[in-house]
Amino acid sequence: MPTMSEKILAKASGKESVEAGDIIIANIDIAMTHDLTGPLSVQSFEKIGAEKVWDPSKIVIPFDHQVPADSIDSANNHILMRKFVKEQGIENFYDVNAGVCHQILPEKGHVVPGNVIVGADSHTCTHGALGAFATGIGSTDMAMVFAEGNLWFKVPETNRFNITGKLQDNVYAKDVILHIIGMMGADGSTYKACEFAGNTVSDMSVSDRMVLCNMAIEMGGKTGLVEPDQKTIDYVEKRSNKPYEIFKTDLDSDSLNIIDIDVDDLEPQVACPHNVDNVKPVSEVDVEIDQVFLGSCTNGRISDLRDAARILKGNRIAENTRMLVIPASREVYSMALDEGLIKIFVDAGALVSAPCCGPCLGGHTGIIGPGEVSLSTSNRNFKGRQGSPDGKVYLSSAAVAAASAIEGRIVAPE
Repeated sequence: MPTMSEKILAKASGKESVEAGDIIIANIDIAMTHDLTGPLSVQSFEKIGAEKVWDPSKIVIPFDHQVPADSIDSANNHILMRKFVKEQGIENFYDVNAGVCHQILPEKGHVVPGNVIVGADSHTCTHGALGAFATGIGSTDMAMVFAEGNLWFKVPETNRFNITGKLQDNVYAKDVILHIIGMMGADGSTYKACEFAGNTVSDMSVSDRMVLCNMAIEMGGKTGLVEPDQKTIDYVEKRSNKPYEIFKTDLDSDSLNIIDIDVDDLEPQVACPHNVDNVKPVSEVDVEIDQVFLGSCTNGRISDLRDAARILKGNRIAENTRMLVIPASREVYSMALDEGLIKIFVDAGALVSAPCCGPCLGGHTGIIGPGEVSLSTSNRNFKGRQGSPDGKVYLSSAAVAAASAIEGRIVAPE
């Protein structure tokens, strides 16, 4: 019996069934590229002699990595992409004022269950939280998708993480996924679909499920997936009128590996330099920090801002620590304004910036210098990821980030 991924890919390839290991050609429902990876896709598209994209309504192009333009090169990239958008009649274009791509796609209704979604960004797996098969591809592969509307895949096997138990106070989806990555290792799910299931996941919001799927790539996953339920349907139907189909995994599938995880006693987790799988409980990490970054496609949603604001309210950020808050989208920013969260951040001494990727790639707002230490709610802590290769990056939930900003060192919320 097939897994969720096998069912979605069978439908997309026009086959009655497919099995793990099969090589297929699948039709693409949504293709996404952004201001950093997009220019190479466009140049490759032109190099192969293509003139028109296969379907301009299925292409989504947000600007998020270097916005507003922070160099002449990035400004030129923006000009190139705007020209391509206009020439090709691409309607789903989000300029510098919209937000991070992986927040924009579900928020604007581009993601529905049963779709095959590709993005020229490794964290495209985020969208599997809505029951889609979503994965990152290279810019040259994206050029072929632009031209043909399809792409080859090897059908993956599936690791299904059956997560059970009730999370303690101040323990979140970010702690769960960091714990799993620490347990599995950076290559523990290489080219496998990572399904997240169990009563803990059922209790999570769609936003929290996005956190799990977003970081599937950090253990080598091809995609992250959560089976759609009523929460999924409510989220999707509020944002989209696109038809969709719900697929679920048959638990007797030959390509399915079930991994049971109990989170009843899980405490807040921290990924330590310089690898995401170098995970320790926060109680074992005692490090002074120079900067806190709250944001990114992992933890820049309104729930994360609420968690952080609850802790920061009435407190001040430590004297020798700076905090940068970047909502994941303009919609999130607007909600935070309406709820008074932005004022809480500003009153606490934080710097609040416009929606974008910020320091996540080390080439834009809020990078760290040599010897500095950053605590970040983002998804990667490799050397140089947020600036100087001589700096150090730790990863945590929004709650740990806020509590640590107050103390000036990595601590758990009380």
